Amino acid sequence: MEYRLARSQDWRGEGPLAAMFPHKPILGMIHMPALPTAPANDMAMDELIASAVAEAKKLERAGLDAAIVENVGDAPFFRDSVPPATVAAMAVVVREVRRATTMKIGVNILRNSWEAALSVAYVAGADFIRCNVVIGAYVTDQGIIQGCAAELARLRASLDRPVLVCGDIHVKHAYPLYDVPIDDAARDLAERGGADAVIVSGARSPDPPTFETVALVVQSVRLPVLVGSGVGLSNVVDLYRIAGGVILGEADFKLGRKWGGPSDEEAYARAVKACREAPEGRPA
Repeated sequence: MEYRLARSQDWRGEGPLAAMFPHKPILGMIHMPALPTAPANDMAMDELIASAVAEAKKLERAGLDAAIVENVGDAPFFRDSVPPATVAAMAVVVREVRRATTMKIGVNILRNSWEAALSVAYVAGADFIRCNVVIGAYVTDQGIIQGCAAELARLRASLDRPVLVCGDIHVKHAYPLYDVPIDDAARDLAERGGADAVIVSGARSPDPPTFETVALVVQSVRLPVLVGSGVGLSNVVDLYRIAGGVILGEADFKLGRKWGGPSDEEAYARAVKACREAPEGRPA
């Protein structure tokens, strides 16, 4: 099926997150093993820090623009707040990652621990957070999660330096409680939710959104639209052409294709090179 390319390849969107990067950004994931007090934790803090710093250096050498530090090893996740030990551990890890790299750094504390993520980002010197549910209400495997836009905006306003917010719409592993079209959800997030970027994902972590869905959202808002799931070596160039940026971290970018495991620097580098050299035009 053919469809109109939503924006030119150089279009990155408007606002502070678009201004942060010299071109459409390619972001990577620093997937943390289980942190202290999480059920699967078997690493001391020094080991966790060393792992995160090593991952950051891989991503920077591969040419990525930013990396998101995420506590993916802590499953099962809390809905909207995490234990103090998790906040403390993330703050230490993010601070050391910030010191080790010149990339922009983001924070995501699952499942929707926006207050902790924003606080960690601010204290540790990170640049932005990812928040899965900024507006609306979603049924998830953690239960019902409700939007936090008003509280998040007010906490941001109290800080003396900016920490940007990338917000998901129709986020993966979740289903909206009411049937709002994704383009309407994107407009609400951009115009009423206070986000600096919109993230579009598929139904689950390995699943990409359709090209048509990404194009529809890009046409609906002026903010950068990032693809937040299912981006692999086979589709990264086409999604990068359509969107305002991509987030890489699926199995294609992991050693041994182990999702959540150590990053494959060479695979990341291949994706970055392919995206940067891709000619403008319709996806294949």
